[in-house]
Amino acid sequence: MTTVTGRTLTVPDTSAAALAALTAEIATTAALYDRSGAVPEAGLLVAHRGGYLTATVAARYGGPELGHSEVVRILVAIGEGDPSVALLAANNLGAHLAQAAAGHWPEDLYAELVRRSAEAPTLVNAVRAEPELGAPARGGLPATTARRTANGWILDGRKTFATGGRALAYHLVWVVTDESPARVGHLIVPADTEGITWHDTWDHLGLRASNTHDVSYSNVAVPLRNFSEIPFQDGVYRDPAVATGPASFGHAALYVGVARAARTAFAEYARTRVPTALGKPIAETERIQVVAGEIETQIVQAETLLYGTLHRLAAGDPEAAQRLSAVKVLISRSVIAAVQTAVAALGNAALTRHHPLERHLRDVLCVRVHPPQEDAALLSTGRSVLAPDLPRGITPR
Repeated sequence: MTTVTGRTLTVPDTSAAALAALTAEIATTAALYDRSGAVPEAGLLVAHRGGYLTATVAARYGGPELGHSEVVRILVAIGEGDPSVALLAANNLGAHLAQAAAGHWPEDLYAELVRRSAEAPTLVNAVRAEPELGAPARGGLPATTARRTANGWILDGRKTFATGGRALAYHLVWVVTDESPARVGHLIVPADTEGITWHDTWDHLGLRASNTHDVSYSNVAVPLRNFSEIPFQDGVYRDPAVATGPASFGHAALYVGVARAARTAFAEYARTRVPTALGKPIAETERIQVVAGEIETQIVQAETLLYGTLHRLAAGDPEAAQRLSAVKVLISRSVIAAVQTAVAALGNAALTRHHPLERHLRDVLCVRVHPPQEDAALLSTGRSVLAPDLPRGITPR
């Protein structure tokens, strides 16, 4: 195959057996990295070896160009093993997917990214949130600036919640230019560029190995061609993070994996826990069987929403496209409910750090932070219902 980059990447095996093996291998180090907070290198190597970190690279660049449904299956599997690895993978797959759709990277720079990605885990992520502004999905312009010079751009500013930390190979930094009129967009910044300083601020409840630290840029020189504009529309800046698309389901998918891991941990405990007064495993009691049924029902609901919505989108259903934000809310509620149900049933045993359910509970709560957040999604959905001219196919009740 002839490609733009001259590279042909590994095609991931997305069979049920292969994904189960992927989950199992990544899970062996998840607790260790959760404790240390280090970059989950072992899990990333496993994902890289199977081609799962580059599954969305376009065919024209030598990639597998997998569809959304296959990608979310991969992220469910990785999330079930270690959600920190899955978050890094989801962001990386999203960056490659954006390049496949828009081609905003300079061709030779992206060819270098693909070359490096074929040899080792090579992570890319958008670096957007800021200390004063918070998440850009809430509106506003960045304080991080790109000053135009005769030779390119000079980047200055500080970002928060830069997932991937020092493991990133490239930063896609959200900036405003000093031009008149100003432009907003992302600068592609190689991670080894002089003037980048990491601040070890990440000490979080969940996804502790995701290395979502602060980073600052001081007088960082970037070539002119590395800027990709996000245009204003109708005189208003439209932040792409505000809208939910099928690609954003990658984040929801990894937490479905967390719920599945919690289900496994609950079942293993129930099968082996034999209270003296009972004289048999608690798994044989109706109470625990009902709890297991509730956990499974919540996971079934989340998976049905996830895969069913993607199936409807692939079939061209416009109503499904209008309801993506609402679906994300429902998936989030389901996965949290599944894990909390397991924890509540087991009590203290599930809250000790010696049991994986404690980690799964911490991790699954992080699903709420990914845009669009619940209040914004509900507001948008409610306004669409109350609008005088309802979209075709939506009937008021």
